[in-house]
Amino acid sequence: MRISRLLCLLALTVAALTVASSARAEGDWEITPESQRALRRGLEWLEKNQGSEGNWQSNDLGLVGMGALAFMADGHAPGRGRYGRAVQRPLDYILRGAKPQGLLNIADQRRDMYNHGLATFVLGQAYGMTDDRRLGKTLEKALDLIANTQCGDGGWDYVARRQGRGHDLSLAVMQAKALRSAVDSGLDVRPEVINLAIQSVREHYSPQRVPYNAPEERQRRVGGQFTYGKGGGGGSLAMAAAGVVCLQEFGQYDDWRIPKSMEVVEAHIRNLRDPPEGNGEVPFDPYTLNYVGQALYQVGGDPWARSYPKLRDYIAKTQIDDPDNPRRHGSWRAKGHVGGLPGEMYSTAIACFILAMPNRYLPILQEGRIEAFNKPR
Repeated sequence: MRISRLLCLLALTVAALTVASSARAEGDWEITPESQRALRRGLEWLEKNQGSEGNWQSNDLGLVGMGALAFMADGHAPGRGRYGRAVQRPLDYILRGAKPQGLLNIADQRRDMYNHGLATFVLGQAYGMTDDRRLGKTLEKALDLIANTQCGDGGWDYVARRQGRGHDLSLAVMQAKALRSAVDSGLDVRPEVINLAIQSVREHYSPQRVPYNAPEERQRRVGGQFTYGKGGGGGSLAMAAAGVVCLQEFGQYDDWRIPKSMEVVEAHIRNLRDPPEGNGEVPFDPYTLNYVGQALYQVGGDPWARSYPKLRDYIAKTQIDDPDNPRRHGSWRAKGHVGGLPGEMYSTAIACFILAMPNRYLPILQEGRIEAFNKPR
């Protein structure tokens, strides 16, 4: 089921007329005064620290896009209202960086498809909220590039090129987000691209105590999770969540591998210890947190109800609360592979995105399932 741009624009109109904390949340349990206060402070920090180019001193277009996404997740559209300029500036930075062939990367070539996938995802969400023709033209080229660089096995390489075999699941999940974002915003994606990608993602699932290529009947009887590489290499929380996100985005809602990986995701959240207040630490590195939050939301039901409140409360509690230090107040510290101001922006943007999820303003967070890509398994 597609989410039309008209519905997305209607959601934003409601957002402008209604208090964000109650406009779309399903119940009081999804949001708290503390989480909404943390979200407000985080967005204020992101606006104040954008810099003259609106890119938080980063030339990674995907990372810059996540900064814009944080605002859009709370219902702020490009060029409109309180944060209109703060959203528009990073989007303009991405558009200026677009290559003639559609590639959205101006950093190192090895980051081609990381930046391209993330930036395309964000442009798709912005297009669904605005119907901006500039975004649409760039987005169409970006989607063509994703299709044209898909490798023979259904995956993607770090560099924007087609070859026999793709690389790893971390690349596939970013293209999955981009493709689903486009469909949710009313654009077409060739089914053969999706179906080949689904096949590749399933090959990144690794069962426990039986060979990775064992018959599915045996795999279903044991635990397992999605992994970085095919054949069981690189099992991590990030990849467990990323595989779930991929299959959800591709409409494979009933795939038996999803609950297996969700057991891993929820176990990590249950094991989180109560953090020191205001220490600035997100519960996982921002890359992992991004996919953990999305996996919970997309699966919904009991996993969302059980685990989201703990994740939300952890994030809200650890936000830096230091009004005397405006450079830090309202942010979360850099964590993972990105340091400095870009790293602080990344942590803060993902934290805000997770806190804003219950408001359901983004096209990709609104109700609706894609049935066209479903195939019985």
